[in-house]
Amino acid sequence: MLYAGTRRPVRVNHRAPKHPCRNNSGEETHRPVSLSLHNGAHPPFWPVRAFRCGRMRGMKRASFRLSVLLAALGWTLSTLAADSLRMVFIDVEGGQATLIVAPNGESLLVDAGWPGFEGRDAERIARAAQSLGLHQIDYMLVTHYHLDHVGGVPPLLERIPLRRFIDHGDNTETGERAEQLAEPYYELRAKADHMVVKPGDQIRLGPVTLEIVAARGEVLSRPLAGAGQANPRCREVPHQPDDPTENAKSIGFRLSFGKFRFLDLADLTWNLEQRLACPENKLGTVDVYLVTHHGSALSNNPALVHAVQPRVAIMNNGARKGGDAAAWQVVRTSPGLEDLWQLHYALKAGEAANVPESFIANPEAECKGYNIRLEAWPEGRFTVTNERNQFSKTYAPRTR
Repeated sequence: MLYAGTRRPVRVNHRAPKHPCRNNSGEETHRPVSLSLHNGAHPPFWPVRAFRCGRMRGMKRASFRLSVLLAALGWTLSTLAADSLRMVFIDVEGGQATLIVAPNGESLLVDAGWPGFEGRDAERIARAAQSLGLHQIDYMLVTHYHLDHVGGVPPLLERIPLRRFIDHGDNTETGERAEQLAEPYYELRAKADHMVVKPGDQIRLGPVTLEIVAARGEVLSRPLAGAGQANPRCREVPHQPDDPTENAKSIGFRLSFGKFRFLDLADLTWNLEQRLACPENKLGTVDVYLVTHHGSALSNNPALVHAVQPRVAIMNNGARKGGDAAAWQVVRTSPGLEDLWQLHYALKAGEAANVPESFIANPEAECKGYNIRLEAWPEGRFTVTNERNQFSKTYAPRTR
């Protein structure tokens, strides 16, 4: 459900799958049911039999076979659980594509990477969606009108339905090139539900809430709940020349799921970040920070990064895009940071700046496009996994 100012909410028709052995009151039932993934979809070639709750004959054997089959398909039994938030930071070679699936099965994609490259990014996004049991994406959120964020929307729609479009309005950049980039997207959104968001609006995916903190060059006028503390770093950080590009118009949001917090500011630049953090921190602290602007030094203002105090940072850089040395230093010196994960080894940053290989999804410039996955639970616990080597680390709930 999406709330934007006084507009009526857009409702999603599908619901989360019920617990196979309990009704809505939590009481045991004994009616036949069928297992399914979110959105009621079965994994390919998965012959699922109905069973009666309480009848355990053959269940252990069936559970073992199911585990083996899911493992072969790249799933785990946790894929079937309806109590966790799942996110995939998809490798689109220095662009952005972040897929979010709420416990009730509703999905939202933040940006769609680049066009061209024979549909490379669209294929990677579609595969990630399929791996989570999705046959459509409920919300397509376009943060701003740059090629590495909106360019991949048209080819993606050829591969998977996109039901609703969210953006900050029309492109603020002008000229023939800007129009050529935006027009294909305008044509697609005109045929579907479309919502323009502004700071203070909310997007709700069941128990998951995305609070819009920046859009179209504006930021929150008041702190989020639990935020508002004075920020001593503001005195140390200089103002930069204003950014006239679409980067400064990016949609940024803070995601909340129970006690878990995630911050994504897309490509928001220095002065807008400073307005979010100074003179008071309007965002509070977060568990996971998607490093802004792919790790560009035009962003990642230390007044903001150090104020939100992420425990984990994830950088959606490319081999030759993002990962600036100055941004590395800001993120890695942030108070309380435990780990930094990267989609790519950043060639221009050098060995001293890059993290250990276990935390890098694609250590080679020419790669297969491995992703980083995150799963979070409402008590604040979360796990990050490198698809390439299956290296995984679980972080206990934060004490706030």
